[in-house]
Amino acid sequence: MTKWVYTFGNASAEGGAVMRNLLGGKGANLAEMSSLGLPVPPGFSITTEVCTYYSKHGDTYPEDMKPQADEAMAGIEKIIGSKFGDPDNALLVSIRSGARASMPGMMDTVLNLGLNDETVIGLAKASGDERFTYDSYRRFIQMYGNVVLGLGSDLFEDILDTHKHDHGHTMDIDLIGEDWKAVAGKYLVMVEKELGEPFPQDPQEQLWGAIGAVFSSWMNKRAITYRKLHDIPEEWGTAVNVQAMVFGNMGDDCATGVCFTRNPATGENAYYGEFLPNAQGEDVVAGIRTPQPLTIAEKKITGSDLPSMEETLPKLYDQLVSVRAKLERHYKDMQDMEFTVQKNKLWMLQTRTGKRTAKASFKIAVDMHDEGLIDKAEAVRRVDPAQLDQLLHPTLDPKAERTVLAKGLPASPGAASGKVVFNADDAEAWVGNGEKVILVRIETSPEDIGGMHVAEGILTTRGGMTSHAAVVARGMGTPCVSGAGDLRVDYTAKTLTAGNVVIKEGDIITIDGSSGEVMEGLIPTIQPEMSGDFARLMEWVDEFRTMGVRANADTPADAKMAREFGAEGIGLVRTEHMFFDPQRIIHMREVIVAKDETQRRAAVDKLLPYQRRDFVDLFAIMDGLPVTIRLLDPPLHEFLPHTEEGMAEVAKAAGTDVAAVKARAAQLHELNPMLGHRGCRLGITYPEIYEMQARAIFEAAAAVVKAGKSVKPEVMIPLVSLKKEFEILKEAVEKMAAEVMKAEQVKFDYLVGTMIELPSAALRAGEIAKTAQFFSFGTNDLTQTTFGLSRDDAGPFIQIYLDKGIMESDPFITIEQDSVGELVRIGADRGRQTRPDIKIGICGEHGGDPATVHFCQKVGLDYVSCSPYRVPIARLAAAQAALGVEAETNA
Repeated sequence: MTKWVYTFGNASAEGGAVMRNLLGGKGANLAEMSSLGLPVPPGFSITTEVCTYYSKHGDTYPEDMKPQADEAMAGIEKIIGSKFGDPDNALLVSIRSGARASMPGMMDTVLNLGLNDETVIGLAKASGDERFTYDSYRRFIQMYGNVVLGLGSDLFEDILDTHKHDHGHTMDIDLIGEDWKAVAGKYLVMVEKELGEPFPQDPQEQLWGAIGAVFSSWMNKRAITYRKLHDIPEEWGTAVNVQAMVFGNMGDDCATGVCFTRNPATGENAYYGEFLPNAQGEDVVAGIRTPQPLTIAEKKITGSDLPSMEETLPKLYDQLVSVRAKLERHYKDMQDMEFTVQKNKLWMLQTRTGKRTAKASFKIAVDMHDEGLIDKAEAVRRVDPAQLDQLLHPTLDPKAERTVLAKGLPASPGAASGKVVFNADDAEAWVGNGEKVILVRIETSPEDIGGMHVAEGILTTRGGMTSHAAVVARGMGTPCVSGAGDLRVDYTAKTLTAGNVVIKEGDIITIDGSSGEVMEGLIPTIQPEMSGDFARLMEWVDEFRTMGVRANADTPADAKMAREFGAEGIGLVRTEHMFFDPQRIIHMREVIVAKDETQRRAAVDKLLPYQRRDFVDLFAIMDGLPVTIRLLDPPLHEFLPHTEEGMAEVAKAAGTDVAAVKARAAQLHELNPMLGHRGCRLGITYPEIYEMQARAIFEAAAAVVKAGKSVKPEVMIPLVSLKKEFEILKEAVEKMAAEVMKAEQVKFDYLVGTMIELPSAALRAGEIAKTAQFFSFGTNDLTQTTFGLSRDDAGPFIQIYLDKGIMESDPFITIEQDSVGELVRIGADRGRQTRPDIKIGICGEHGGDPATVHFCQKVGLDYVSCSPYRVPIARLAAAQAALGVEAETNA
């Protein structure tokens, strides 16, 4: 018989942390905490396999699953001493999701389940607190009505707001027991009116309705969006956790909170968190009330005038400190914990590996190494390469003038500027039109996930450091300021008011998620620097890394940035980018419209000094590191102007008329230029172009050598598909090298190789390697030619393919291993069979994608090359690949 249900509680458990794939992260860690002897309310986990079964079998369960759940429920009853559905002593439970990967707020939860018109009376008698009891009942009706019955939250909020208005109340906390009893009654009337049937009173019906709703929430819109953003496969499914309720809202000796064993924003080794007295857990994360700081130190840092838990509940705080130490020693990683205090007793509701910023990731990894908790290899494994983007972007210039409108909580670090929008739909629409936006909300909810993803930054006027906005923004690496309570948002008028200043929709603001400041207008930024914990860990990265990392760089600025980020050379110089400078493009256009070879050579000679100067700068900056220079690749028509004015300018420079320029443009027009007259085909038909480029390369190399530096030029011939193409052009390059070295009386080593970017080249790699000294896989074009896809035109339907599961990931972001990857593997293998010492790398945009870097490690490539800002990402991914860490596909 398949085991579908696993129990935990009373210092024992049937599962553990190693079973997260089956029990989900929450269930696995609840079991682990229980086994560690921590105070965990008893419960049971229904496995992720049931989720898969449920979705594949018309929302039904395995036949032998319900008896297992009934037996597990009886176990909870025995531990707690109350019975599910008993009118006088009812066991109440929570129903929560728990996927193997943390998805905060994306799926549904139901609390206080088991309450009905009878059990609520028994609970009131047992607790002696009618306010607590009916507050719990109305919460349950609202959550169940929304999650299970599909009623909008606004229906419930309208009733509550009307009741408060009619009775002169402003805050929820002002309501007494009779108020909540009346509100609950009104909720029940509304549910029956909306649905045509009463709210479910049978606890068993409630239970299975909630379990089914949580399983179904795996496929809700926000969960699907979150999975796409974080590369979580649909087939993983979610577990469901049924757990005895403990209450943080029974009085002043009760509380609920969220805490981290270290600061998730900075990584500082300091207890960090928030709590609310006399509240339930969703009050903290939903941002309904502004939470209080956990520690006295945190209270001072944030400037809060609210008392900390350390002050108000010192004995319970000390217990929480002990739990912190125990869990961090056990898991050897920063933990994110949820707790409830009921009648002065501490209960642990969850622990999980805490989400953290990139800055915090580095600090925590380095500090834990220094503390002896983990070794260098584990420290390197700990940091997610994709997170490095957070560290590699500009921050606010501290010298820049700024007008601070308000200050909130520094919820997610980084600076961002953009036009103000007030809802997620507008954020997506404006970004779709090319605008940069700041999403401004009173508080965010999971339904805002799409707008949060596209926004440059997020600003909320309510909520704390562990609110929905803060947690999701940190996970995305998006700057966020939360709890900016001095600001007023008017959704109807679409305005943000700070004192006498009114910011309208479309006005630009800047937020600093590191300081919590909200500023008017656009504030200048500065480039990031690598130092401290980042620098230390990246040194360790290079100790484990076996594959080289180069940069794609076309300018001296790119080359300098690449070196600063640790690039070991340039893997791709796109020489055509150098021709688009206004001073140069006119000469390139002269080359194109030239009537014969004599005119072309005269025009080409005008470009020679520019190209030579470019290469001198790159060689000097790289100072002995390899520089791979791709000869001209794009079709010539891309350099021609499209306006009458531009054509007249070309005609004048070339000594011809506009009609001749137009005729030449028409002659060069191609129906499919990507597969047309480009790359090595230009070098074959117009050899003078490649000859000039080769001369520029070698004369630059000679000049740098004479200046006392070493050079390693690598000349790369693009779009080769046949051995003979390469041989003709290599011979011309070698002839030019010999001429230059003889004329300049210098010697230097160089290589001549090719880009493998066509399937035919990969399949003929063994032949081509007889003369080619290196291969660089141009995976952008190789993907296009393998799939028959245009990268520029595939966008509209690629997402549909991903949504329908036709593709697992965008093949232009992560290399598709079974087709494009197989061609890379074939090309590398056949090339090495012919030339065992051939140098092989990739230089497409894939070079900065962690999953692709892992693939390149498996294939045994010598290096990857990527944009300068992704060099640290590639370095870290390469080290993790060498250490055997599995990479997730970046869809």
